Amino acid sequence: MFGNKKNQPITRSTVNMSKPETSIGANTRFVGNITSDGNIRIDGSVEGEIEVLGNLIIGETGRVIASVKAKSVHVSGAVKGEITAAEKLEISPTGKVWGDISTAALHIEPGGLFRGQSTMTSNVDEPLLLEAPRSSSEEPASALP
Repeated sequence: MFGNKKNQPITRSTVNMSKPETSIGANTRFVGNITSDGNIRIDGSVEGEIEVLGNLIIGETGRVIASVKAKSVHVSGAVKGEITAAEKLEISPTGKVWGDISTAALHIEPGGLFRGQSTMTSNVDEPLLLEAPRSSSEEPASALP
């Protein structure tokens, strides 16, 4: 009717794969453990443990006090607790994170807050620690009295 476009079947490749499958609304409070094979968006309040095989988005009104494990995590609200993000952790200008984090990539936008310790994970082997070259005037430590 509006052009020569043919009806095409919807396939998984035409659907936005980062769209959340589960959403916790701004007026919702949840206490307990959440486990999901898909993506989750939190705009309400969650306390407990969160384990997501997909992506976790914490909206500006989201408040999370939990241990979090996900493929990637985007924080625009507030999180208090340990975060493990297999691929990346992003903290937006309105995002706040209090707690230790472990991730392969970390991005904190200006205005974002992070208080805690971070560990960068990687599949790359750590290089061997090499000693600095000695100058010819230095004697080996075994020659000292």
